[in-house]
Amino acid sequence: MKKIFALLVLMLILISASDFNSDKKTSFHTIEGTWELKSFYNYDGVNVTDTVLATDGYRQVKMYYNGKIMWSRYVPKDKIARFGYGSYIITEDELIETIEFGDNQMMQALDTMRVFTFELQLDNDSYSQISQDEEGNRTFSENYKRID
Repeated sequence: MKKIFALLVLMLILISASDFNSDKKTSFHTIEGTWELKSFYNYDGVNVTDTVLATDGYRQVKMYYNGKIMWSRYVPKDKIARFGYGSYIITEDELIETIEFGDNQMMQALDTMRVFTFELQLDNDSYSQISQDEEGNRTFSENYKRID
């Protein structure tokens, strides 16, 4: 009888520790990791009108981890590399980057704008951050491939 009672108590403990939450949030892919820019798209407001591949030697890498972002860009013809650091949040369809500091040109740009909001298209191995105009029409995107 003691064994049955102990087994029932154990079952009650296991059942009470289970998650019965039927209102699970919609899950989406994570942006955490390291990404390399592969191409740019130009839009007519809705559709892609032009695809521009990154040129030979041009390299832009973004790293997202634990709510922080770091990016760097190398352009062979430029003598000065670009970089920035800040924080980010994502929703199912939006990426918001808040840049805190960066290279000299970035710091000058940060005088006018620190928060960058993009439409986000994200899957396991790629993502696009899409810029929009004041009316919400797509204008331009950067397209990245996961490299780690």
